[in-house]
Amino acid sequence: MILEVAILFVKKGEEKQFEKDFEIARQYISSIQGYSGHSLRKCIEQENKYILLVDWEKLEDHTIGFRQSEHYLEWKKLLHHYYDPFPIVEHFEMVLEYKKND
Repeated sequence: MILEVAILFVKKGEEKQFEKDFEIARQYISSIQGYSGHSLRKCIEQENKYILLVDWEKLEDHTIGFRQSEHYLEWKKLLHHYYDPFPIVEHFEMVLEYKKND
């Protein structure tokens, strides 16, 4: 399992519309083979800052399967105009994981 992490800075004043459009955009990412789920979280200290966490089965599901698809073009059209600056996207693999009762 690979975790995609993107820090998103949304143009100030456009946060509510971004959240609405993001809800629409989920249909494009969730239809990709290898997609396992995602969450969008809003920063408490900085209201125009978000973090996007996406679980993929393997790196190529994101970098090739999604990024080279028609669905990505729709995702991009719907969301990319909100970002300033453009997000940094990185991928992580699990090393250790502990839960409260472990």
